[in-house]
Amino acid sequence: MHEKELIDSVNRLEDKVVAYRRDFHKYAESGWTEFRTTSIIAETLQKLGFEVRLGRDIIDPDSAMGRPHSDIIKKHMERAVQQGGNREIIDKTEGYTGVVGILDTGVKGPTTAFRFDIDANDAFEAEDDTHRPFREGFSSVNPGAMHACGHDGHTAVGLALAELIVNHLDILKGKIKLIFQPAEEGVRGAKAMVKRGVLDDVDYFLSGHIGFGLETNTICPAVSGFLSTTKIDVDYRGKGAHAGANPEKGNNVLLAAACAVMNIHSIPPHSGGITRVNVGVLNSGVGRNVVPPNAFMKIETRGENSELNSYVYDKTVKILKNAADMYGVDCRIEKVGESITVKCDDELAEIVRSEVLKLPFLKIIEDRSLGGSEDAAFMIERVHQRNGRGCYILFGSAVAAGHHNEKFDFDEKVLVNALLVYTKLLMRLNNRKGD
Repeated sequence: MHEKELIDSVNRLEDKVVAYRRDFHKYAESGWTEFRTTSIIAETLQKLGFEVRLGRDIIDPDSAMGRPHSDIIKKHMERAVQQGGNREIIDKTEGYTGVVGILDTGVKGPTTAFRFDIDANDAFEAEDDTHRPFREGFSSVNPGAMHACGHDGHTAVGLALAELIVNHLDILKGKIKLIFQPAEEGVRGAKAMVKRGVLDDVDYFLSGHIGFGLETNTICPAVSGFLSTTKIDVDYRGKGAHAGANPEKGNNVLLAAACAVMNIHSIPPHSGGITRVNVGVLNSGVGRNVVPPNAFMKIETRGENSELNSYVYDKTVKILKNAADMYGVDCRIEKVGESITVKCDDELAEIVRSEVLKLPFLKIIEDRSLGGSEDAAFMIERVHQRNGRGCYILFGSAVAAGHHNEKFDFDEKVLVNALLVYTKLLMRLNNRKGD
């Protein structure tokens, strides 16, 4: 296919990919509750002729970390139907979100997978006219859920890519997998897909993210700086008592939690590299005249590699348990998310770079560090373990506010740029030419 023809075919989908993005943005769904999103993806792929896999076929339940209670899952399934989701598809998920679409060209060739995360953040979206999604009528209608990171854009690009694949099937070979992953926020969903074997036949794996400090029309072909991380929820249980009449009969959980928080944030940095720890949530107590009988914390640790993350994590757990012992309260720790560090494959990164260089309106930025965690790392690692090649790309976009901010929004031009880069890579890796 000639360069101009490819660019024209992508540009023709601009209105559609923007419409997809705004629809997903309006009906934002947090991790493991993306039932409307899942149903729309599955229905769209089915109509295009993809084999569609759902539920336990793509998710290992034992590896689905940080998943809400079944009663909450059922409520979100029903809400998704009320908001236009396909009930038949939603029922087929068996309560596990995400979609894998597979298209076999029937011509021998590699299996290339593209991964798109589909979940929103646990956040309340700004409701004022300075925020474009609110001003133009596509801000989230679901309180406490907002696409404040750009996954709505990722999902939209994935659906547009599916259409381009079908439109150019006659020049493609091998198998194409489109992986729409739930629960990336909190790094909870990828491992469950890896454990189910979704990546086991993949030769080339590509994923990416919009924004992250890069301006529109810039591309980083291979991101570095994936931080290993662990997410934990902590329950402290003590004994309530009248704070005036008999405070000695209580076990003050708030004091134990406060002691733990101060010491956790005093963990020394490590000479071996980057370490991070954050207590993001601490809720405790029932009233001003009651010795606090309970506390709940959400904590994350990070490290430049698994060893450094373990250093911070082990010290955090030790502090939590020792603080509980000191104040005579119970401590329950649950791991609700994790990811690892990984390096992009050099050969695939060079292919990405060479294809972007053919697009003179895009500028390459080298050596960009993610500076955070991404559970696509589990998928890349699995592909590498089976002698495949994986790469993670940053697609630059001007943003209205930082990622995870209530006024986050991005330049929708990035959707076409990402779609074009992915399409060019597919045409490079799965082109029949020469066969």
